[in-house]
Order: sequence, then structure tokens, then C-alpha cells
Amino acid sequence: MPKFVYKKKYLSYTALVFTALFVMLLVKYYLTYYLVSTNVWPEGPEEPNGLSFNFAIQMMLGELYVVAFVTAIKVTIDWLGENNKFNDLEKRQLTTELRFLRTQVSPHFFFNTLNNIYALTLEKSDKAPEVVLKLSELMRYLLYATKKRKQDLTSELQCIQNYIDLERIRFSDKLMVKVTVQGDLNNKKIAPMLLIPFVENSFKHGANQNLGAVNIDVKATVNGDFLNFEISNNLPDQSHKTKEVQKNSGIGLSNIKKRLELGYAPEDYHLEISKTNHHFHVRLKIKV
Repeated sequence: MPKFVYKKKYLSYTALVFTALFVMLLVKYYLTYYLVSTNVWPEGPEEPNGLSFNFAIQMMLGELYVVAFVTAIKVTIDWLGENNKFNDLEKRQLTTELRFLRTQVSPHFFFNTLNNIYALTLEKSDKAPEVVLKLSELMRYLLYATKKRKQDLTSELQCIQNYIDLERIRFSDKLMVKVTVQGDLNNKKIAPMLLIPFVENSFKHGANQNLGAVNIDVKATVNGDFLNFEISNNLPDQSHKTKEVQKNSGIGLSNIKKRLELGYAPEDYHLEISKTNHHFHVRLKIKV
């Protein structure tokens, strides 16, 4: 009968309850009368003369308490079971979504790097082996880090450094990148590939579109249990931006915002993004 409660068919539920109570009343009355004693209500004020109205009301009220109590227990157990199933499903969906978001590092980076390696091999440059090694380290990190909920902060920063070193080859002398790391990195953890999109964004919307000198400044400072990560880059003139960059602008940052919302409590991070005509600046304070 609780299924009628779940379907909000309260009138049907009430009718069934009273029908069941009436049937139980008849069964109890006649079984007691024929098998136990003709005094079917020994605890009552007087011996009933047949199936009296007072006897029926008293018996049905008593049974109603039992039915209500059992129904409440059944509904509570079912609700707890459904709630646990919902929480488990929500956790699985959250894990799947986080893993998917972590894998969305731009594949264009790998194509560009492979093209650079090809160019270096044609020139028989001594830099080719180093580039291959750094690309291998970066790909290994990107492949295996996504399987972990948290990664060593040192590994994440090293991945950023490898990324920057590879991009230096593409932009040569026109690219000026300053990386500053301060504080104690030991035993500090962070969601894998959380910081790399900030760096990728700086190259995509700064270096890739800038016709002059490009300046990117990266700072990572650990203070207690929090990491203060800052990155800034100069921007090209609006007329120099390609339609593709204008269309895709902010996709990587929206990815990061969603990952922060899904993977961290509101008090564990603070993200500030500011943009002027000439500079783009990101500040992230996050618990590590």
C-alpha cells in the first residue's frame, strides 16, 4: 500500500487502509468469538452485545496505530535507500564529469609540438632529443594524472614548466616567460591539470595572437595550506585577434570554474579574473 503514498494517491490509500482495518476487525471478532470466548472484548467497559459500534471503533483505532507506525517505518526505509542510491549515482556522475573535464587539454598543443619536432629534425637541431623527452614527460603526466583525484603540487608545476619549455621553441626570442615558485611544496596536493589551462590560455590568447614581444608572468607561492597562483600576459590589439580565438575565448576558463565548483568547497578556493585592453590577469587562491 505505501506505493499509493509514493504516487500521491492519498484517497486510494485511505480507502484501502480502512477497508483492510474493517476486514481485520471482522476476522478478529469471529475468530475470537468462535475459537476463544464469546466475550470478544474482555478489556472493555462491558461485554459487547454482538459487533457493536464502540467495539468496532476501538479495535480499528488500535489497528490504525499499528498500520500507521509500520507504514512510517516502511516509507522511511525506502526513502533512505533511494537517497543512498541517488547519492551514489551523484558521486559517480561527479567523478565521471571531473575526469572528463581534466582530459580537455587542447590537442592543438600536441600537434604544434610535433610539427616543431619535425622542423627540428629536418634542421638536424641538437634540441630535438630534448623536445622529444619533454613532450614524453608531459604526455605521461597528462595520461596518468587524470586517474587521480589529487596530484602532487610539485608534479603539476613541473608539468607547467615542461609545457612552457616546449612553447619557447615555437616563439623563440619574441617570447619572454618568467616563472617564480616560492614556499614549501612538500606534501601539497592539487587537482591534476587544474593550473595548466591557465598557462595554455595565456599562450592561446596572448602569444598566438601577439605580433610583437610577448610577456607571460607566472607566480606560484605556497603560504601554509594555500597556494597563491598568478599568471598574466599582454594582449594583442583587438584588430589582430582571429575569429577562432574570439569564438573560443573563455572555454578553458569555464572548464576550470566548473572543476573548482565540483571538486572544492567554496571556502577552499577563490578565483579572480581581470582583463584590460592590454593585459589578462588571473589570481587563484586554493587549498593544497
